[in-house]
Amino acid sequence: MSKQPVLNRRTLLRGLGATITLPLMESMIPSAFATAVMESRPKRLSVFYIPNGLRMPQFTPAEAGENYALTPILEPIARHKEKFSVISGLAHYNANALGDGPGSHGRSCGAYLTGAHPKRTEGADILCGISMDQVLANHLGHHTQLASLELGIEPPSLLGSCDIGYSCTYTNTLSWRSPTSPLPVVVKPSDVFERLFGDTTVLDEKSRKAQLATKASILDFVLEDASRLSPRLGMNDRRKMEEYLDSIRTVELRIQKASQQVQQVDTSHVQLPVGIPESFEEHVRLMIDLQVLALQSDMTRISTFMLGRELSNRAYAEIGVPDAHHSLSHHGGDEEKIAKLVKINRLHMEQFGYLLDRLSATADGERTLLDSTLVMGGASLGEPNDHDNMNLPAIVAGGGLRGNRHIVESKHTPMSNLMLSLMHEMGVPVDSFGDSTGVINALSA
Repeated sequence: MSKQPVLNRRTLLRGLGATITLPLMESMIPSAFATAVMESRPKRLSVFYIPNGLRMPQFTPAEAGENYALTPILEPIARHKEKFSVISGLAHYNANALGDGPGSHGRSCGAYLTGAHPKRTEGADILCGISMDQVLANHLGHHTQLASLELGIEPPSLLGSCDIGYSCTYTNTLSWRSPTSPLPVVVKPSDVFERLFGDTTVLDEKSRKAQLATKASILDFVLEDASRLSPRLGMNDRRKMEEYLDSIRTVELRIQKASQQVQQVDTSHVQLPVGIPESFEEHVRLMIDLQVLALQSDMTRISTFMLGRELSNRAYAEIGVPDAHHSLSHHGGDEEKIAKLVKINRLHMEQFGYLLDRLSATADGERTLLDSTLVMGGASLGEPNDHDNMNLPAIVAGGGLRGNRHIVESKHTPMSNLMLSLMHEMGVPVDSFGDSTGVINALSA
């Protein structure tokens, strides 16, 4: 057995006002156990949520099985076809009205990761169900500094109802710690960065920000410690740490640039928090990069990301669609509106492709972060014009699962079956979830 000193798995570089968790490195593993440990890496989950449904005829492949033809909405992720599967036939029964009347967006978003029927209320007496990501966080969160990470792009609506009879809470988030405890999303990149790498020993926010303001860069705090650590690392580990620190520095510089920008919301003339990039795509990709850093460093193994709030009325002038998204989604069969909606759906799918790009480009031992991360992408509505909860879009990528497949389940198979299957893939021994009736056997076949 090698006598080389072994670094602790939770090795930290501690500097003045900063704590950085390192990714798993070969030098942290005793040589006698290295092969077994590298082969049994922790599994992770990333949920990527698209608001307002998808135009299903342009999303759903015509053929079942392997080597299906890509549809217009799936074309932006063609480069990852071998790593993802499309799953059709999924439904959320509990997102239906069940006697509650209108309010499909509020119900569908609330039910998406919970499989529960949200209580129709505009008040504080909200009621839904524990979400799949939080079931996983309860089982796996003790391994990491953060049990889970909830990210988004659009600031939440805080007052009243956002859908007919439904509190804005239901459309603001995907994650529910309990049936009465929703978890808010973080939309400001600098807040995520500070949560991951800021000084956790200083509890006073004003003092912590004042301390950070006196430093040129968070990485300057740890360079001396990193240089002391470097001689103990092998060549591969030194390269990995350099890439990791470079990634953090790049993200930090982008956040600093964003902090100089001010953005206005035209409908309300409310100034957004300083630090949100003006560009939709830059904001999205910055949040994705932060998510990848959190997974890479094992700060968390569970992450959810909302590309927009349900009922989002964001316009996308940068791709020639100045119309509001939610309004376009109720196209009424108008071909011009449908074409614009598909352009928005393709733009959103490009961002999903960027997430897969980053995960597949990030080393995790001899494999990539995508190989150890299950990624679930989709929406809580199928065809938005119909408020369809019974034919939902779903993509599962990574996690070592076989891709290049269109898995067609029996019509109206509970969406909860997919979530139960993913929990089993993550090694969580649960017998049922939401309104599940079993697992999707073809997923791991």
